[in-house]
Amino acid sequence: METLEETELCFPQLLNTSCLRTKRPHFETMLTYVLLFSLSLLTAFLNLLVVISISHFKQLHTPTNLLLLSLAVSDFFIGILMFFQVMLIDGCWFLGDLMCAVYQYIAYIITSASVGTMVLISVDRYVAICYPLLYSTEITHNRVKVCVCLCWVSSVIFQSLILQDVLNQPGKFNSCNGECVFVINYIAGVSDFILTFIVPITVIVVLYLRVFVVAVSQARAMRSHVAAVSLQRSVKLTKKSELKATRTLGVVIIVFLICLCPYYCVALTGQDTVMNASSAAFVICLYYFNSCLNPVIYAFFYPWFRKSMKLILLLKILQPDSYAANLL
Repeated sequence: METLEETELCFPQLLNTSCLRTKRPHFETMLTYVLLFSLSLLTAFLNLLVVISISHFKQLHTPTNLLLLSLAVSDFFIGILMFFQVMLIDGCWFLGDLMCAVYQYIAYIITSASVGTMVLISVDRYVAICYPLLYSTEITHNRVKVCVCLCWVSSVIFQSLILQDVLNQPGKFNSCNGECVFVINYIAGVSDFILTFIVPITVIVVLYLRVFVVAVSQARAMRSHVAAVSLQRSVKLTKKSELKATRTLGVVIIVFLICLCPYYCVALTGQDTVMNASSAAFVICLYYFNSCLNPVIYAFFYPWFRKSMKLILLLKILQPDSYAANLL
């Protein structure tokens, strides 16, 4: 049991009902706050660059990039949510029960929407690589926009059902003042696990395994094939660009799965899943860190993102007709 010297009250004026806050060395506390605060700012800033790039430059208005835009929007909000996670490092929540419920609700919606977007990205790459002749007719801007909207709307509806107890009675499961806990009953937890983890991850893995097999066979055929006419050359270049995009998005998906899996492993440790945000800080921050990695992956693999980022930072997007800049 912790001694009085090792803990203090979150709300000293509430002696009998206040939660305890673990006391840490000042240097350790400040370092943790600075790191998380910096990571939060960096995550929000980098993803805002992605959102501005794809939204502003006309040349980047492709179906695949619309999916990346949806992912960047969710990652941007995760960067904002990390500000709230900073408060929970020492185990105290000072914003009240209602804000705690809103924080949980938004976090679950963003997680669900991110997973759904990853599924859409896998479908996009599957059609592009396995059925290239049908891609331009089947994967259109309007269809992608509808799918993205459905993904977000369904996430809002589904998580409203999952967290209805928390939303109806904020603070219902708190044992003391200053606590903010994630509470999911067994049935809701299993439903969430199946619909936002098992099914989507299975779809992603199956589709990308198929994409990988086809992509390898196409890459071998392209290396051994010499185009005789310009039309053949253009087809060959198009396939190379699709293969490169598939490789980049494959890296994004793999990193996403690595960062997401520990969260669900912790969430399934009991029948009634009660995951305190302080005790589960590592897996939550690991998932949040993935949102910061995505723009870094784009910058490493996508020349258009590096070019657009330079134009944005130099404020050249404020010039007339900047939306028509050549980035590809």
